Amino acid sequence: MKRRIELLAPAKTADIGIEAIRHGADAVYIGAPAFGARAAAGNSVDDIRRLCDYAHLFGARVYIALNPILYDDELAAAETLATQLYDAGADALIVQDMALRKLHLPPIALHASTQMDIRTPRKAAFLAAEGFAQLILARELSLDEIGAIHAAVPAAKLEAFVHGALCVSFSGRCFASQECFARSANRGRCAQFCRLRFDLIDGDGRELIHQKHLLSLRDMNRSQSLEEMMDAGICSFKIEGRLKDVDYVKNTTAYYRRALDAVLARRSDDYERASFGRSEIGFAPDVSKSFNRGFTDYFLHGRAPVHSFDTPKSIGQEIGRVVRCAGRAFEAETSEPLHAGDGLCFFDEQGELQGLRVNRVEGRSVFPATMPRLRVGTRLYRNLDFAFEKTLSKPTAERRLDLSVRFGEQANGFRIEARDESGVEVAFDFDCPKEAAQTPQAANIERQLGKLGTTPFRLAHFELDWAAECFIPSSQLSAVRREMVERLLARHAEAYQRPQPAATSEPQPVPEHLDYAANVANRLARQFYEEHGATDIEPAYELRAPKEAVLMECRHCVRYALGHCKKERGAADTWKEPLRLRLADGRTFPLEFDCKNCVCKVRKPI
Repeated sequence: MKRRIELLAPAKTADIGIEAIRHGADAVYIGAPAFGARAAAGNSVDDIRRLCDYAHLFGARVYIALNPILYDDELAAAETLATQLYDAGADALIVQDMALRKLHLPPIALHASTQMDIRTPRKAAFLAAEGFAQLILARELSLDEIGAIHAAVPAAKLEAFVHGALCVSFSGRCFASQECFARSANRGRCAQFCRLRFDLIDGDGRELIHQKHLLSLRDMNRSQSLEEMMDAGICSFKIEGRLKDVDYVKNTTAYYRRALDAVLARRSDDYERASFGRSEIGFAPDVSKSFNRGFTDYFLHGRAPVHSFDTPKSIGQEIGRVVRCAGRAFEAETSEPLHAGDGLCFFDEQGELQGLRVNRVEGRSVFPATMPRLRVGTRLYRNLDFAFEKTLSKPTAERRLDLSVRFGEQANGFRIEARDESGVEVAFDFDCPKEAAQTPQAANIERQLGKLGTTPFRLAHFELDWAAECFIPSSQLSAVRREMVERLLARHAEAYQRPQPAATSEPQPVPEHLDYAANVANRLARQFYEEHGATDIEPAYELRAPKEAVLMECRHCVRYALGHCKKERGAADTWKEPLRLRLADGRTFPLEFDCKNCVCKVRKPI
């Protein structure tokens, strides 16, 4: 049986979600009015209904992020909201808090959020048994680890991030923002502690590294590994970015649509697309032209550098280098055309990121608005491509369903039979005198019925079946076309079937002791775990901060990134532990290295 492959795009708003569908997404994920893991990305129920109505025309899904941990006084509101979202047409809820398994929910599918820290076959099997229809795996997993999970739960739909910004900690296990700024990442208010500057201090108090972004990561880009991920068991490919603007979503969605389609065309016996309709893209998508900190496949093929120590800001696309500086201009050696309005950046002698805006370009000479201090040989990056952004600011895609229409006769007139590629079909008769035509009519009938304008349909096949040429006024054909479209749209609304909640199976036990990292913040979550064998459950960090705690658990390792991995042959090992990170305000955070499991932990400050 073919496995359905889904491209899942982010939507900050309903309008951005609609653009994602237009540009080829098979599904979008969006925040609800409340209880989303991005507090700044909420949407009204009416907007979600509008997005669902559009997406469902193409068989595309809408998933609602309802994935913070919940407090007791929020449970009733969350239950009510879930029902409202179901009534609006939502296809699934993305959740973290196990209280959702105890609430009285409508028959809506549940997806296990990446905040649930799904990185082992055992955890995946536990969640599959609890009725989660889709499991969003930890970003840090390798192909082998993904394959092991797929082997353990072959019937479960596995979702993986494929592009975008990265959390340095395993998701759901980061408490640094709560500890340092009283802003809970598990409740959608992350303060991005990992993007700050730190000193690295050794056990003797020596400063080894001064004010670098030691926890900041590049952005994920797995576009070259999609087929490998499919073969490992991934069926949903997720683009990060629920706070990103529409241009980012257009570009990344179109880019991954093309990349996935290339694989699907080659592997059509194994895989098929999860929705219908062909997107006509009016630009050449290029993810290097959208916000990025440089790219990494993030441990997909094993350990490799993933860090971005010099800056947490977007550097964009490397375009060349400076070959000459003269007065108010410099010359750039680049194969990329530069334009007035472009934003360029470079790292100065101190390793600090600097930027400039291009005023005009004459040949290889670039005239910035203000001439910075540049050196010959400096690498240049473009983090704002003015011409590309201008293109994206206009309509850049249309998505249509291929439509087959048969035009035939009936006793008092004619009959229309229409069927689109999703299988939705309508048929109806219309009365019309059978007046003999003086000229051939087929071309005009096809032309009039094919004037589908802004509808979601494209006439792909037309068949005319009648005994003799008859004249039909174009005005009547236009009315017939409108009726055909109205009937098709109504039939789509009737025919769409939402995914059903997954069945539960024999409950699997949990450890007797659950610490603060289990994120238990309400009575129903506690009850859920007690029913599964837990007897000693610590409250969530947000309710009671422990005296000692691991604030972050990371596969990114500071020692490895700086060439001091104890497991690497030839790596320097002269640093005296314990190593500590120090913020500019003096707070220090001990680092703990679990070399057996290749995990770096950031502990509570001392």
